Amino acid sequence: MKPVSHLDSYRRHTRADAPPVPDLGEPWEARLAGADGYDLELVHRWNQAPHVAAFWRRAWPLPRWERRLADHLAGDDVRPLLISWHGRPVIYAEVYRAARDALAQCYQARPHDLGLDLAVGDLALTDRGLVRSLLPRLTDALFEADPHCTRIVVEPDVRNVRAIRSFEAGGFVAADEIMLSGKLALLMVCRR
Repeated sequence: MKPVSHLDSYRRHTRADAPPVPDLGEPWEARLAGADGYDLELVHRWNQAPHVAAFWRRAWPLPRWERRLADHLAGDDVRPLLISWHGRPVIYAEVYRAARDALAQCYQARPHDLGLDLAVGDLALTDRGLVRSLLPRLTDALFEADPHCTRIVVEPDVRNVRAIRSFEAGGFVAADEIMLSGKLALLMVCRR
């Protein structure tokens, strides 16, 4: 096994492995979201919810979600996750290699940087501190799972004040406003 060096996160020629599935510990659990059955139906339904669709803009038909999840599971750029709290799925997340995403056109992404998208699927579970409680555990678990990773980035819509406050409370710091496809976003960074 090759020794771990944080300098690898800066080396442009380095190719990072697929993003890790974090081990969160009780009462949290993260697992890969399947591309069919219950998982597909849940991810599709959550993305249709107005509070998610307003900022994620992914209120797509079921077949498109099926393709997206299948493509993510077959590739090594994105890991679609269902995150459960006390055994109940509450958050859909995508952990991705930022250097292999459109986001890399907006900042100097390192090969091992991880990007993170989170959505609380059920409106009744928003504003209960779930994301604020999860984020420190999630970022610690991602850093532990990928010792080369030195930064985790998020890019919430600048209008999504709820998400921005949650990310700030979870250890993310605003870096810059950036223009992404269909939104003005706030690039936020959590460092190891």
